[in-house]
Amino acid sequence: MEKKLGFGCMRLPMKDGNVDYDEFNKMIDYYMENGFNYFDTAHGYINGLSEKAIGDCLSKRYPRESFVLTDKLTENYFKKEEDIIPFFEEQLKICGVDYFDYYLMHSQNRDNYKHFMECNAYKVGSKLKEMGKIKHLGISFHDTADILDMILSEHPEIEIVQIQLNYMDYESAGVQSKKCYEVCEKYNKPVLVMEPIKGGGLVRLPDNAKKVFDSINKGKNLSYASYAVRFAASFKNVYKVLSGMSDFEQIKDNVSYMKEFVPLNSEEYEAIDQVKEILKALGGIPCTACRYCVEGCPKKISIPDLFACYNAKKQFNDWNSGMYYRIHTKENGKASDCIKCGKCERVCPQHLHVRELLEKVSTEFE
Repeated sequence: MEKKLGFGCMRLPMKDGNVDYDEFNKMIDYYMENGFNYFDTAHGYINGLSEKAIGDCLSKRYPRESFVLTDKLTENYFKKEEDIIPFFEEQLKICGVDYFDYYLMHSQNRDNYKHFMECNAYKVGSKLKEMGKIKHLGISFHDTADILDMILSEHPEIEIVQIQLNYMDYESAGVQSKKCYEVCEKYNKPVLVMEPIKGGGLVRLPDNAKKVFDSINKGKNLSYASYAVRFAASFKNVYKVLSGMSDFEQIKDNVSYMKEFVPLNSEEYEAIDQVKEILKALGGIPCTACRYCVEGCPKKISIPDLFACYNAKKQFNDWNSGMYYRIHTKENGKASDCIKCGKCERVCPQHLHVRELLEKVSTEFE
């Protein structure tokens, strides 16, 4: 059975401002010894130190055919088409390999997709595949499901999609994990999962949420992280769940329940539903994303999406929430654009004080 735990290399063990190679070597060895072999990096991770650590700690110590390596093309590092292949060759050199198993158009959204298209990035990716420099071409994605649908419809050459998916974001109006996953199913694209533990937020649970999981543990000694990782891994179309492991204890924990992966059972799904309700009550906005408020807004503010970003920030200190706020306000109004007309409040089934809440959102993100 294909092992679903991937090693995300964005949050590596650090010491004195550099990657702690002793700890990283130890983690890699344990991961590989237990039958896992998938590593994910990008040029910008840890200000370039992630790729270098891959080269020094993985490529120099293991034969190339023993591991699977994913890297990414990030918009910050190319201004024109001619920049792409030199940048790619530099990535290969830093990582100490002569090919990548997967190469992803990084963090695609409605804005930077235009830059990738103007620079023929997808065509260059296909060329690199023809040259044998990459085995599979894919994307990582941060936007709404309709944009993902558009990209996949325009690029049948895409073989795999990396999306943010966890039990709190699954039905989120802002992140739209469920809808994005369903788009991947529609196009029959396997899924790579990022942020399964929501940047650690689904480990740092309040006591009443911890008690819900403790009540069903029944001596199995499962960690709080295990429920989040296994939630993502339980989806049929998920190829790998990337965990950003930053110390040896984390990798030991993840390996303990993913070596012989067992999907969640009905009792565990029920516990997760209870925990979701507890977390939603933590200073969040109880918006159900019915979207009645959006149609009549004169400033075209995507209110439910901005509320979802606010909840992610307040409940989990989610580092991605600011980026999603920018995405949802790129072509629509910002929270501060509200003119207090009150149309939204007149149609809100939850009777939310939307105007006041938008002020909070504006204070948080603007």
